[in-house]
Amino acid sequence: MNVNSDDDQQQSPSARLTTRSVAVNAGIVAAAFIVSRILGLLREVLIASQFGTSPEYDAYVAAFRIPDLLFLVVMSGAFGSAFIPVFGGFIGRREYAKAWALASTVLTYTVVVLLIVAQIIFFFAGPIIGTLIAPGLGPEQQELAVNLTRMLLLSPLLLGLGAAAKGMLEAQDSFTLPAIAPILYNVGIIFGAVVLAPEYGAYGLAYGVIVGAAAHATVQFVDLALRGWSFRPSFNYRTEGLGTVTRLMAPRIIGQAAFQVNIIVMTNFGSRLGDSRVSALNYAYQLFMLPHGVLALSLSTVIFPLMARQFELGQHQEMKQTLTRALGPLIFLTFPAAIGLIVFRESIVQMILQFGTFSAESTQLVATALAYFAIGLIAFAVVEAITRAFYAMQDTLTPVIAAVLTVAANIGLSWLLAPILGHGGLALSISITTSIEAAVLLFVLYRRIGGLGSPLLLSVLRTSAAAVVMTIVALLIAGPVAEATDPGDGRSIWSIGLFLFALATAGATYLCAAWYLRAPELIMLIERISSRIPGRARG
Repeated sequence: MNVNSDDDQQQSPSARLTTRSVAVNAGIVAAAFIVSRILGLLREVLIASQFGTSPEYDAYVAAFRIPDLLFLVVMSGAFGSAFIPVFGGFIGRREYAKAWALASTVLTYTVVVLLIVAQIIFFFAGPIIGTLIAPGLGPEQQELAVNLTRMLLLSPLLLGLGAAAKGMLEAQDSFTLPAIAPILYNVGIIFGAVVLAPEYGAYGLAYGVIVGAAAHATVQFVDLALRGWSFRPSFNYRTEGLGTVTRLMAPRIIGQAAFQVNIIVMTNFGSRLGDSRVSALNYAYQLFMLPHGVLALSLSTVIFPLMARQFELGQHQEMKQTLTRALGPLIFLTFPAAIGLIVFRESIVQMILQFGTFSAESTQLVATALAYFAIGLIAFAVVEAITRAFYAMQDTLTPVIAAVLTVAANIGLSWLLAPILGHGGLALSISITTSIEAAVLLFVLYRRIGGLGSPLLLSVLRTSAAAVVMTIVALLIAGPVAEATDPGDGRSIWSIGLFLFALATAGATYLCAAWYLRAPELIMLIERISSRIPGRARG
């Protein structure tokens, strides 16, 4: 059946991104995310082998918190989410001169603000680390964390420039280089871990971060230059669209700060629980973010500019359909990923991180946190997609309110759960509060645009039932697999093969259950594959 009508072909270029092109772009982004995450895993393996969950690495993780805050708040979050809808609107209407003028002005103001804030943090790094970030670290660790923080203040500027270029490229439906840039960033950190860290310790890792961040920005700005854009610093406050960006940016800054504050809260409480807890939480969070990045971030990255253009052009029903069609597959794929992280947590950490100085005790610490993080994986994915819908509607206030509520709840839950569950309680607090955030955003979205449709609800119910079947099978084999993958007696091809076979068995169980339950995402995928088989293609 041909779903492309004459009206579709007569749409403007800004509205012509079809479901197929979304899938292609999502595939490009997902593939690059996979490569980036694989390199990220290699990065974590090398770092784990070099540092384990040592006090030195605790200090390195603590030092990253403020630079991450600057990057997420000032550039990645504020610039990207507030800028793309307005910039994309200009591009959609082919008002290119206005689009590039807006880009230069916003970038100028943002970089200046970032430089000023970075200078303030440079001078007050000591009190910030000792009071807000990691008060539980020892004196030597705190001194190291302060020095590393000052070094790493360069990375938010470079990564922020890359984030700005990413927004401009994605608003033009160019996703390849923005997806490749994180790969270069990871390559830089790997260089630091392999070449520099053996001699310079944690400082070598910091040097690698700066090299990777520079590559991240450079490759994207080269692409922009080839497209004809040249940066012209501008402080013209009358630039068209600047007022809208500023209005959208203010609450988004608070929202992104709220997200990072949750990580800082986790680091603060973790540092009080003793050595290795900050490191363990960080390793677990990186493993947790692997499926989140491949699934939720890649899909949300692609649908955001599309939804922004659809809303700008008054295509509200189409925007709703875009979101609905994204949530079904996203939840379908996230369920087995969450179950895998929870049930096979020990084997995953053993196989990926337990090398060199990363001990069996470190494995237990990381595996505990990983399971509690994974409980919230579906909520993280839903929040990622739903938040993009609010940004596309140029509503940054609602996600901010939800995020602030999440921070307050996280502080309270961390205080309650840390004495009971240790560092695992801090990860569980993140999962619970993110689930609350997802529920709040879904409720508000329902009140605003109505339900997302009974087909999506039915799909989630069938997916949940298939997940239950998978969980039962996975629990039956997880114990023996963990014993087989214990590297205490050395590694073998047999243990690796058994681990992969266990994952494949659990995944196959999920797919079989989904097939018998007629999960629409799986049925649709099978029909698409069947239609491409020679002799079975439909007219």
